[in-house]
Amino acid sequence: MKRAEKAERIGTILEELYPNPPVPLHHKDPYTLLVAVALSAQTTDKKVNEVTPKLFAVADTPEKMSELSPEEILELIREIGLAPTKAKNLSKMAFQIMDAGGEILPDWEFLESLAGVGHKTASVVMGGVFGVPAFAVDTHIHRLADRWGLSNGSTVERTERDLKAVFPEETWSDRHLQIIYFGREYCPARGHDLSQCPICGWAATKKRIADEARMNRPKKRSKS
Repeated sequence: MKRAEKAERIGTILEELYPNPPVPLHHKDPYTLLVAVALSAQTTDKKVNEVTPKLFAVADTPEKMSELSPEEILELIREIGLAPTKAKNLSKMAFQIMDAGGEILPDWEFLESLAGVGHKTASVVMGGVFGVPAFAVDTHIHRLADRWGLSNGSTVERTERDLKAVFPEETWSDRHLQIIYFGREYCPARGHDLSQCPICGWAATKKRIADEARMNRPKKRSKS
């Protein structure tokens, strides 16, 4: 099966399972989504959603965030992974946004110039609140695209390029969320039987299914 045909079938399955996928991070506007996504690096969305209400109660705008010291921000996000670095980035980001006029602009160069904001974070914001076609690729999407044979998995950048090539542009923003939800519900990284997966069962190669089954077998204990 060609990649385009495989992607079309995958898209149909994902649309049926998740017809209107919401952004899993709680937010009310572009700035709060930007902050939430920046905080989500190496941290679960669940944990971010537990922490941001307290943060946003104090600072839900760049102006309010800029009034806090990095140490004060750290106290509010301490439970988040890499909290000290993220606190410094949120402080610097707030000043950068204020210097640019105080608004989050739907501009790739602007977003990616902000402290702690990479291409993936910018993609989530562009697609999530501005409606700009964007395919944010995180580690989960990178893994599943490789499992499904839609990309060779060499780099995240390559995966993004490959997925954009096989999925229609108007589906990109929803498709990346659908893949994330599918990964959480049906296609975990470890202990996953690919042969029983609604997508891996037919999209993954026989070799890939066998290789992952072999890796998931419990190791035999050596006799002492």
